[in-house]
Amino acid sequence: MNSSSILNSLGISDPGPGLLIGSSENIGEGPRLEIHSPIDGSLLRSVGSSSPADVARGCEAAHDAFLSWRMIPAPHRGELVRQFGQVLREHKEQLGALVTLEAGKIRSEAEGEVQEMIDVCDFATGLSRQLYGLTIQSERPEHRLMEQWHPLGPVGIISAFNFPVAVWSWNTALALVCGDPVVWKPSEKTPLTALACHHLLMRVIRDFDDAPDALSVIVNGDSEAGKALVDSPHLPLISATGSIAMGRAVGQRVAARLGRSLLELGGNNALIVTPSANLDLAVKAITFAAVGTAGQRCTTLRRLIVHRSVKKELVSRLLSAWASIRIGDPREDDVLIGPLIDQAASEAMEHALSLAVKQGGKIHGGGRVTSNVPAGGFYVNPAMVEISADASVVQTETFAPICYVHEYDQLEEAIKIQNEVPQGLSSAIFTDNVQEAEIFCSPAGSDCGIANVNIGTSGAEIGGAFGGEKETGGGRESGSDSWKNYMRRATNTVNYGTDIPLAQGVEFI
Repeated sequence: MNSSSILNSLGISDPGPGLLIGSSENIGEGPRLEIHSPIDGSLLRSVGSSSPADVARGCEAAHDAFLSWRMIPAPHRGELVRQFGQVLREHKEQLGALVTLEAGKIRSEAEGEVQEMIDVCDFATGLSRQLYGLTIQSERPEHRLMEQWHPLGPVGIISAFNFPVAVWSWNTALALVCGDPVVWKPSEKTPLTALACHHLLMRVIRDFDDAPDALSVIVNGDSEAGKALVDSPHLPLISATGSIAMGRAVGQRVAARLGRSLLELGGNNALIVTPSANLDLAVKAITFAAVGTAGQRCTTLRRLIVHRSVKKELVSRLLSAWASIRIGDPREDDVLIGPLIDQAASEAMEHALSLAVKQGGKIHGGGRVTSNVPAGGFYVNPAMVEISADASVVQTETFAPICYVHEYDQLEEAIKIQNEVPQGLSSAIFTDNVQEAEIFCSPAGSDCGIANVNIGTSGAEIGGAFGGEKETGGGRESGSDSWKNYMRRATNTVNYGTDIPLAQGVEFI
């Protein structure tokens, strides 16, 4: 299946629109964007982009849609999401192929990302019958104290290139069952997958009773479009995934208008290997966590903290495993590492490794791959760097397959090393010692939003709340009670008696 047939099968025209408000498509008033595949640099499509005025129109349309969608019973809203999940099942292969073309992911990871969309639709469908509040005991006689959860309003979604469809689905599936339309600004590097998702969702919306057309809005564009989205008074919640710098700017702009932010930012994740660890398991988990997706996951393993007694053996086994991995065209079945997203990512990796050398690091691997890979792409060997935990380079996340290795003597020291970075997304420990595992998961252990035992830092399930602390932003998406982000709480007191007693025993009349 070539790129043109994939794009055509998913309804993406050439040039692609820059603004989609439900069934209405418009090139947009912003500059045209040319989208190149990271596989070989080939031009996939050109798309329009939205001006701030376009964004304002899209947000206003989503607000109008909200006024009717909020009154639809939540289980009926869940049925729309169920049907969308079925459409995704029918187009899993094509959408996965587009993710590979536009983001450079290997086929299994790309289709796994679409499967994640399907899974969260199933989760949200069940959730649509469980948006419950509490009944609370009132101190006043013949009064009932309770809380309800109501739809919040249109949700603005800003997503990153590395998960071009899954992160949108986490937000969209939950937002729709909670009664909220969505306005999505995808990464400028991956707008085609956004257009495809919108077209697939619109197939359901157009045929669904009581669904307003503008439940889904897409605004392609640059940072000016993003600022207009963040500043819109019609969007009470902005969910943004990306760099710490981007998230800080978004959070400040949203706070200036007293809106809500849900931020999923940088990771800089660590994994501790103790003397009792099963190294067979650890090698497999570390390899995928460190080099999967060419190191371009927010949960990628960046720092490996190994006990002094097992470091030499583990490093040797990892280097052997990494040397056996084929790097190349992600469309080929035996390839496990595809390209970096672009030249800037390759240069960032080279710069980080240069800094590591200056700070005393010993580098294994790294460097451009130029043979047996498509010309025009940026393919790299994963790098392992033995370096002191005090080196400043390890404080910053480089979005590439670089894994820094530190050694430790006592578990408390390892946990301290792990926690002494500004980010706090994902973490893991490999140990067969129950006490060590429990300490790691305790308040005195990992300070991250995700703390795993005997699995890697990547591969979170949709059933758990996903997100991190500190400069990772504090947001939570997907499972558990993350749905509460997309709703507003109302506390109700109902007096069914014949008197007006005041709380706290206050007497007034």
